[in-house]
Amino acid sequence: MQACNLCCLPENYQMKYYFYHMLSWPQLPHCAVDYTGKICGYVLAKMEDETEEVHGHITSLAVARTHRKLGIASKLMRATIEVMKDCFSSEYVSLHVRYTNRAAFALYSSTLGFEIHDIEKGYYADKEDAYDMRKMLPVGIKKAADADKSKKKKGDRGEKPALKDAAEKETSSEKKEDAKEGNDGEKKEDSNGAAEEKKEDGDDAKAKAKAKRKKGKK
Repeated sequence: MQACNLCCLPENYQMKYYFYHMLSWPQLPHCAVDYTGKICGYVLAKMEDETEEVHGHITSLAVARTHRKLGIASKLMRATIEVMKDCFSSEYVSLHVRYTNRAAFALYSSTLGFEIHDIEKGYYADKEDAYDMRKMLPVGIKKAADADKSKKKKGDRGEKPALKDAAEKETSSEKKEDAKEGNDGEKKEDSNGAAEEKKEDGDDAKAKAKAKRKKGKK
């Protein structure tokens, strides 16, 4: 596995790093061998289980140049991803790929269904940028769907009191307007009544004055 890595990739690891993966997660590493028993491809992976979201990570994937274009890389990846789902209930699987490695990017995005999550500047030793890519697995998809449902329920519960408050405010404002209109009507009636009384008093005074004049002429 280390010999295949040295022949294929600029990112190389010490032997203890391979042992660390194989002893910690023995289900995840997979190898492809040719008819002579020589390793011609491998995938090295691990689980990130100390975070809130349990997920797998592809540490390294390599296939010898003499065995490329045979679908070996995609088979190795699918085998590891299946173990992540079945044995570890992984929510998603992540990996990093060089910005300029178009062949690997096409494999991950088009063939395996990974999507770009972020771009990490200067991720590699030579300061080249890396795509941080992720593929959601059934457990993670279900978790996200449940979270969306709970958010919608909370939103509906929040909307109902708000609508109730709005209706109550509208009712109270209508009541205030009706009361105001009633008060205005009463004031108008009172003013009209007072005007009519003044008019009647004026008419009586005029009638009395006429009567006095007539008596004076007699």
